[in-house]
Amino acid sequence: MKAEERWQARFRASRMTLPTPASQAPNRSIYRSNATGTWEVYARDRVTGVTRQVTDRPWGTAYAAIDPGGQWIYWFADTDGDDFGSWWRQPFTGGPDEPVAPDLPPGQPAGIALSATGVAAISLASEGTFRIHLVHPGRPATTLYEHTEAAWVAGMTLDGSLVAINHAEYGDFRHPALRVVRQNGDTVGELHDGPGKGVVGLGFAPVLGDRRLLALHERRDRREPIVWDPVTGEQREIWLRDPGDLNAEWYPDARGLLIMRDHRARSHLHRYDLTGGGLTLIDTPRGVIEEAAPRSGGHVEYSWSSASHPPVIRSSTGQVVVNASGPPAPPSVPIQDVDVEGEGGRVHALVSKPEAGAAPFPTVFLLHGGPDTHDRDAFSPETAAWVDAGFAVVRVNYRGSTGYGSTWRNALHGDVGHIELADVAAVRQWVIDQGICDPSRTVLTGTGWGGYLTLLGLGTQPDLWAAGIAAVPIACHRDSYEDEAESLRAFHRALLGGSPDEQPDRYAASSPITYVEQVKSPVLILAGENDSRCPMRQIEKYVARLAEHGREHQVYAYDAVGASLVVSERITQTALQLEFARKHTSAMKIDG
Repeated sequence: MKAEERWQARFRASRMTLPTPASQAPNRSIYRSNATGTWEVYARDRVTGVTRQVTDRPWGTAYAAIDPGGQWIYWFADTDGDDFGSWWRQPFTGGPDEPVAPDLPPGQPAGIALSATGVAAISLASEGTFRIHLVHPGRPATTLYEHTEAAWVAGMTLDGSLVAINHAEYGDFRHPALRVVRQNGDTVGELHDGPGKGVVGLGFAPVLGDRRLLALHERRDRREPIVWDPVTGEQREIWLRDPGDLNAEWYPDARGLLIMRDHRARSHLHRYDLTGGGLTLIDTPRGVIEEAAPRSGGHVEYSWSSASHPPVIRSSTGQVVVNASGPPAPPSVPIQDVDVEGEGGRVHALVSKPEAGAAPFPTVFLLHGGPDTHDRDAFSPETAAWVDAGFAVVRVNYRGSTGYGSTWRNALHGDVGHIELADVAAVRQWVIDQGICDPSRTVLTGTGWGGYLTLLGLGTQPDLWAAGIAAVPIACHRDSYEDEAESLRAFHRALLGGSPDEQPDRYAASSPITYVEQVKSPVLILAGENDSRCPMRQIEKYVARLAEHGREHQVYAYDAVGASLVVSERITQTALQLEFARKHTSAMKIDG
C-alpha cells in the first residue's frame, strides 16, 4: 500500500467509542461511530443483538446520553456544526425524534444529567449567562440555576432529588467549586477548596437511595477522587501512592471505584474497594485507555490503543469485546519518550520517526490543543500521516498540559503562550542536538490552542520555523473574546486574570496579531466559518495584517467547526497540510 493510501485508510477505518450502558438496564447501550463517514450515535441491545443508527446529521453528532432505564436516547443537535442548538431525544427502540425542552431557547451545550424518574437537568449557555434547567416529562422547563460565570451540571441522583453543579462563581473557571442542590434550588452542600484547587463532580452513585457523589479534588497537587455525602458532609479521599493524574468511575453496585491513572502519556487501571479499602491493579496492555467502565459482572471494558496499534475495545477478561465494521486501520510506528530540561522544569515529549529515509528528518512540531489536555501514546491518524510523508513528528507536553500534576497545569499565568513556546523551543533544540531534526526544515503546527501557539510562535520565534500550519487558531485574544462562546470567555478570564478591559496588556502581549510584523515564514490557516470557539473575524483581521506586510500565507475556510466529525473533510485538510509542508521544506514524497 502506498503512503497516501495508507494514511487515508487510517482516517477511513471504522472506529467506535466505548458503549455506554443504561445503569438500570445494562443490556441497552449507546455509542458513537464513524462507520458512515460521519460520527453519529448508535443504539446497541446486547440481548437481541440489534444495532441501529440513531442520528444522521450532515456535520455529525458530538454529544449523546442514555437515560438510566434505557428508554430514551438523548443527543445535542447544533445548527450547521456551530456547537449551538438544543437537546433532542428518541425512544431506544426507535421512533420519532422530539425536542427535550421545546420551550427553551437554543444555547451552547454544557452537559446533561438524567434520572430514573424521567427528570432531566440540562445546561445551556447563551448571551453571557449560564443556566441549568430542570425538565419534567410533559411540563415546561424550569430554571434551577443561573449565573454570569460558567456553570455546568455534573450529575443527578437516580431519583432526581439532588443535582450536582460545577460553577465558577468564585472567579476561576479552571478550578471550579462543586454544589449540590435540591429540585427547588435550595443548597444541600458545597465543596470549595480555594484558589487553584478545583473540585470537579463526576456523578452520583448508580444505586437508588444512594446520595454519595464522586468527584475529583486537587488538594495534593494532582486530581484525586473523593466520595462526598453532601447531606452529612462526610468526605472520603482516595489516595494512591503511584504517580499521575487520576480519574474515577463507580462500579455498578457502588461498592467500588474504577481508578484511571494517567502517567507520562500512558494509562493504568485500578479497582478500589470502598468496603475494605483495598487497591488492585487491573492488567492492561501498554498504551492509552481513552474510556473505561466497570460492568455488572465485575469486569472492566475499555477502549485501548497505542501509537503503533489502532483502537480496539477490550475487556479485563482478556477478550476483544466488539470490533468495528470494515477493514482495520493500518498500523504506524511506535513513539520515543524524551525528557528535556526547560526553563520551568523537565519537559516530557513524544517523538515519532519515519521508517524510511535517514536522519536528520524534516520535522513537524505538532502542538496539542486545550491547553488543558496532553499528548499520549495513542493511535493518531494525523501523526501517522506525517510520518508516512517522511516527517519526524515531535509532540510536546508543555507547561499548562494535564497529566503532570496541578503545578505543571497551573503554570500558565501571566505570560500565556510564551511559556508553552519556551518549552517547545527547548525540545526543538534537543532533537536538533540528537541529530533527529533538520533545523532548516522544521514546521510548527496545531489545532485550537495548538493553532494559537503556532501563530504566536511564528511571530515571536521567527528564526526557528520554516513554515507554520494553524487550524482554528486564536489570532487576537481581545477580538476572539468578543465573538466566542460563553464558556470560552470564562476560560479566557481564568487564564488571563480577567476580561480584555481588565487585563488589556496581558491580552495584547499574548496575542499573535501583536507580532505579525515579525513573521518571516509562510503560514497556512484553516478556519471554520461557523466556529464559535475560534471566531472567523479575528482570523480575517490577522490575515489582513499578513497581507499588509507582504507575508506569504494561505487560508482554507470550511463550513463548520463540526467538520472534525466528517472523515472526508479531515482527509481533505490533512492532504492540504501535507502538501503545504512539503512545498516549504522540500520533503521528499515517499510512495512505498
